[in-house]
Parts: sequence; C-alpha cells; structure tokens
Amino acid sequence: MAAAYGPAVSSVERIDTHISIVWLAGDRAYKLKRAVHFDYVDFSTIDRRQAACEAEVRLNRRTAPSVYLDVRPVSREADGSLAIGGCGNPVDWLVEMVRFDQETLFDRLAARHRLDLALMAGLADAIVRLHETAEPRPDRGGRDGMRWVVGGNALGLAEQGAGVFDPSFVERLIGDTRAVLDRHGDLLEARRTGGRVRHCHGDLHLRNICLVDGRPTLFDAVEFNDDISCIDVLYDLAFLLMDLWRRDLRHHANAVFNEYLSQTVDLAGLRLLPLFLSCRAAVRAKTGATAAAVQTEAARASDMQDTAREYLDLARQLLRPVAPSLIAVGGFSGSGKSTLARALAPGIGAPPGALIVRSDAIRKARFGVAPSTRLGPEGYAPAVSQAVYRTIAERARAALEAGHSVIADAVYASPEERAMIAALAREAGVPFRGLWIDAPPAILVERLRGRTGDASDATPEVLQRQLQIERGLIDWQRLDGSSDPTSVLRQAGAW
Repeated sequence: MAAAYGPAVSSVERIDTHISIVWLAGDRAYKLKRAVHFDYVDFSTIDRRQAACEAEVRLNRRTAPSVYLDVRPVSREADGSLAIGGCGNPVDWLVEMVRFDQETLFDRLAARHRLDLALMAGLADAIVRLHETAEPRPDRGGRDGMRWVVGGNALGLAEQGAGVFDPSFVERLIGDTRAVLDRHGDLLEARRTGGRVRHCHGDLHLRNICLVDGRPTLFDAVEFNDDISCIDVLYDLAFLLMDLWRRDLRHHANAVFNEYLSQTVDLAGLRLLPLFLSCRAAVRAKTGATAAAVQTEAARASDMQDTAREYLDLARQLLRPVAPSLIAVGGFSGSGKSTLARALAPGIGAPPGALIVRSDAIRKARFGVAPSTRLGPEGYAPAVSQAVYRTIAERARAALEAGHSVIADAVYASPEERAMIAALAREAGVPFRGLWIDAPPAILVERLRGRTGDASDATPEVLQRQLQIERGLIDWQRLDGSSDPTSVLRQAGAW
C-alpha cells in the first residue's frame, strides 16, 4: 500500500471521518471524499468528488496557501494497479497537501493542556482577515439560512441520532431554537443584506486549526455546500467559541471573542450569539452521532456517542438567556485593570463571557494604528480622551441592549467619568459594579517601566499627570493592587 505514495514512503497513517479518508504518507497528506450522500453533502458521483476536491484547494488557499497543493487523480493502470497521478483512467480524486505536524492540531494541544492562551490573539487575527476578505454572499444566510440549519439539525438528530439521543429532548431543543430564530429573523435579514453573510470557513473548530511556521492557521474549510460555508460571520466564529467553551477553555474562548470584536466592532450581532452557539453545538451532536455509526471499533463508537450527547446538552444550555451586567474597572496606569478585566470576563454573563471595552484599544483604533504603536501627545489630548470615554459608553450600551455583559476598562479617575458609566447601567436597567484598584505610585512606576507589547502607552510621566487629577469620592469597591493578580481577583470576588 505504501508503495503507491512513492518509493520514499515506508508507512502510511489513515484517518477516517464521516465524509472523508485522509492518508498521511511521508511529507504529504492525501484526502479522499467518501461516496456518501447526506442531507448536507453529496459526494455520490466521481464528478461531484472531483469538483469538491478542486473547490477545497481553492477555498483553503485563502488561509493555508502553503498547505494545499493540488488535486490528483487516482488512476487505474494497465496492469490493474492503482496509482496517484498515473496514466490510466481516473477512478477517483484526491486533495494533495503538505503534511504538517499533527501534534500542532489545536484539538490535540487542548487535550494535552498545551494550547497556549497567547495564541488566541493570532487566531482571532486570522479569522478577522478571512472574514474581511471573504466574498459577500447575500444569496445565502439570513433567516432562511438559519432555518435550513435548524431543519438539518432536527432531521439529523432524529435520523442519525436514533438510539443515541432522547427524542423528547431533541424535540424540546428544536422547538426552543425555532422560537429564538423567529424572534430574531429581522436582525438575521438585516445582517444578510448588510454584508455580514460571507463565504466563510464553515467548520471552524479546533480540529481544523493548526500551527504552520508557529502561526495559527485555518484549514479544511467547507467546500461541498454553500449553505454551510456562506453564512453570517458570527455564526462562523461561533463554532470555535463553542468548541473552546465545551472543553472548559473559557479564557481562550473569551480572548478570541474579545480580540475579534475589538477589531470588527460587530456588536449588533451579539443578540444572535446564543442562537449561533447553540446551533453549532447541535451540529456537532448530529455529526458526532453520524461519525459514531461508521466506526468499526465498538469502544470508539460508544465514546463518540457519549460526546455527541454532551454536545446536545450544551446546545440546550447555550440557548438559555442570562441577564447582562456592567462592570467598570478603574485605576491608574499600571494598577492591573486589564489583567483583572481579562480574569473576570469569562465568568460574567452569557458564554463566552463579558465583552471587554478597553480605552487603550479604542484610542489606538481612532488613530488607525496597531495596538503596539506608540502615540504622541496628540493621542492624549483632552478632546481625544473625552471621545474615547464616549465610545466606551456607546459600545457598552450596544452590547447591553443586545443582552451581553460588559466590562469597561479605563482609568476612570474623574468623578464625571465614573458617574457616566454608572448612569449607563441605570439607563440600561442592568446591575452595575465599579471596581477601583489602588497601588502605591512607586509600584505603578516600576510596572510601567517593565511593560512591553501592550496597547497602553502609559509612562511614568503619564502616570504623574493622572495622579494630579481631582478624583473626588471614589465609592466603587476598592482593591489592593499592590499584590499579585490572583490576590486582586480574589478581592474582586466570585461572579
């Protein structure tokens, strides 16, 4: 068998999924489409499989150009043998890829507790780039697109999930999902016509992300069904967020979520996130049950069925509403505001946790520079700072109105700034909590001098100007920021 892949290949590893088979051979990987026909994919003829292979290479070169090489025929030679790229008649087609280290697959890293939280910013960047450059597809998605998703889930959970799932549980889930979908149909349509439905990845979970040259790389995008891949950009992102959340990588999910929203400011879609997350979990339940059915090992099939049931339970949980709240974290530069905000966010509100609205990131975006680019004095003029605080309030209001919790991360030194953010919570009718982090100036100076690669431009000189601000009575909960971040988080309390 190995000889078919060339004289240098001594062994071949096979990976089976419910719609494809992948052979890892030497420095190459070859994917064969299974001759299957489900409600969402039709590979039943050789012509369909060839077209799908060509589409897979084209689409995945958007995010992984160094991985996807070509489409190769499997040919029947004159002596009756099979060859890859031979001279005989094609009997099937393969996608040829450069083989990467399977241990860098993000699902494997996660299983070994080795998925570095620091990779999440780069992962979010990769998703933003894909979504910004992807072709708009207003002919897909919207209300009808999500109805198709829910209908497919209902059918698949009932048919492929027969004997795996409780039919009454499935019926309740699908009924609740359709009710939420109907409630947000107009918003789905507005996003479709407004350019938020694009030719996305379509299957954006951890198993379809790896490291290439040390960078998070998206691969294996859906090529076989435009209804799956031409979707709302937040529905695309929701698959990854749901997968991270299910694996209890909640800080990872929140980090991706916040980096993505910081760059795209796509706050109008937050109202749809529970629906999107729940549908994604239901999709994994459906495909998990389908994949279990083709396993040849009984133990493996049983484990996959158990996982499918876990996904179905998660789908119900993700659809349940969670009341939003607003938290403001204030303190002088170097006090640890952003560290505390990031630590708190995954545990606040609905999955994947609170939206962090950070003054430093907003300030850089106003000037069109990268977060690490240092601004001059013009970036901190009083009029600019006032505009930044207004933007914080506007984004917080939009998220709260969408039912999503917010953490506002800014200095909030003046009484007027603190009053403004507290008033926003009252107007929105949500609970508010203000946290003020105290620390001696000497400690703040030491921390500022040790900062690298942070969005904040604060220097000891900036700190001195902050210390001159008339702070008035600070009636927020005061935390001792002179200690380590874990102690500060403990003082803030559980949420």
